Amino acid sequence: MFGLGGLVYASYENLRGLLCAFVERWHAERNIFHLPIGEKTITLDDVSNLLHLPILSQFYTHQTLDANATNDLLVESLRVDRGVASEEIRHCRGAHVRLSWLRDVYEDTCSRRQWTVAARAYLLHLVGCAFFADKGATSVSVIYLGFFVDFRLNEGYAWVAAALTHIYQ
Repeated sequence: MFGLGGLVYASYENLRGLLCAFVERWHAERNIFHLPIGEKTITLDDVSNLLHLPILSQFYTHQTLDANATNDLLVESLRVDRGVASEEIRHCRGAHVRLSWLRDVYEDTCSRRQWTVAARAYLLHLVGCAFFADKGATSVSVIYLGFFVDFRLNEGYAWVAAALTHIYQ
């Protein structure tokens, strides 16, 4: 439903290693990657082929989240206790959550049979691992939870463009 079906064919270990390698070899001043084979850039077509996702779809725009908005989004979308959400935000020092924390939320919501909430936690974890990972590949920005608030969405998002933008940032 969200256009992420192609990730079934992508290996997590390969994606994580690939993203970490790209992050380490990025030269921001020239907008290129310095690789053993020379200086290269990554195109939308490259990302599409690596992730097995289509290029064209709708764009997602978001506002910057402060601590209160981050907390509210976690409480409303993942049904976690406000204190637990605040503690996670403090631990991550910003509008991020640890991937391990998301796995715990997923397991807890599955055990309580809250399938919609579990799906949100799973999908945020998936995109956090696949293409919105930080340099340590241990956390993901809560801003991307906004992708999964409305399950009535008929089309997926432009994940390839978002992934490439994230890599360049």
